[in-house]
Amino acid sequence: MNVRLLLLCLTLTPLCALADAVRVSLQPQAAVGKGLPALQVHIEEPIAGFEVRLKRGDGKEVRVKGGGEPGVTRTVQLEQPEGRFHYEGELVVRFPDAEEASMPLSFDAELLGPLKLTVVPEDVDVQGRKLRFTLSRPASRAEVTVLMDTGKKAFEGEVPFDGAPAGKPLEVTWPAAEGRVLRISLKAFDTSDFYTAVDLFPWRVDIPHEEVNFPSGSAEVPVPERRKLDASHALIADAVKRYGRFAELRLYILGHTDTVGDTASNRKLSLARARGIATYLRKKGLELPIFYEGFGEESPLEATPDETDAAANRRAEYILAVEPPALSSTPFPPQWRKL
Repeated sequence: MNVRLLLLCLTLTPLCALADAVRVSLQPQAAVGKGLPALQVHIEEPIAGFEVRLKRGDGKEVRVKGGGEPGVTRTVQLEQPEGRFHYEGELVVRFPDAEEASMPLSFDAELLGPLKLTVVPEDVDVQGRKLRFTLSRPASRAEVTVLMDTGKKAFEGEVPFDGAPAGKPLEVTWPAAEGRVLRISLKAFDTSDFYTAVDLFPWRVDIPHEEVNFPSGSAEVPVPERRKLDASHALIADAVKRYGRFAELRLYILGHTDTVGDTASNRKLSLARARGIATYLRKKGLELPIFYEGFGEESPLEATPDETDAAANRRAEYILAVEPPALSSTPFPPQWRKL
């Protein structure tokens, strides 16, 4: 992050001795947690000392004394709340012969709050090859990299925004490329060259599989059904081998039931079955992180009346992803349990 040193509204007195003895510069902006705005007093000739006397726009007074040998720079940090404040005052310099001279000071200084970048799931349009976001301060530009799961980059470059106002929706796009979008790296800069960054992982792979037929009311994987999970394990392991070198993958398992039984019991049963599948795959040798959740009868593949024995709804979903996958058809936000 670059912070520019600027000389703003600093007027020297006509005293040549003072003009030759000190030079003042201003660091007018800083961000919370990354320093404070500051005056810098550069001592260029012998002096006995100096004092900065300032009054902030809200009435707060600042008085700081200092000194040093020629070649020394003293930094006077301006402790202030977030926001922009105007300062008026003077720099008084004492010379070795006991004479004093003053330099009037008039400037603005700003302490910026955290720069916030906001992206919501619906703003990541992988099919449309575009990403929308907002920035909490006027935007100057963004650095964007779009990495595909082939290991190749669909885009890497800078997108200008020319001081777009804070909160205005901003958009970046990228060209078509082979594979799926694995990672979108976004670094957004405000007009003062402060930045914030985020990595997004919209990538996911849904693993096709045969459904395990559990005994009624049970979450234990029957021996004859284990071959189905063995086949699923092979597909998952192959996908991890292919894509795992580009990002740390996770497996998400979703359990569902039909409408036979009450809602609460079915959710509990679907959760137990999802955990049973996860446990079997772990014992089979799957080493990546595994998360599971149960949605019971509340997210059916086929809508049916209550108490309907529907094999199509007794199912599970296996999703490989880097981050929790976006789920559009679930009745409540998942509370992923880690195996």
